[in-house]
Amino acid sequence: MSECLHKNLVLLKEISSKLRCKQCHLTLTPEELENDYCPECFEATGKKQTDFETITFDHGNVSRYRCEDCGAMIETAG
Repeated sequence: MSECLHKNLVLLKEISSKLRCKQCHLTLTPEELENDYCPECFEATGKKQTDFETITFDHGNVSRYRCEDCGAMIETAG
């Protein structure tokens, strides 16, 4: 058991949705999609693949924290 008291916590931002390329299945957040096309497909084939599906996540009522001192992940409900 760690002796860390977890006094230096950081709230982790939960990602509610991601985009998945329908060709190569690369998954990334909308913020990571710099252009309107898949960077993986463009690098591999030179084609600007723009067909994505949206994947949504339901995190319920859970908050996640990371202790900056020891790296422990802590989940809270409520």
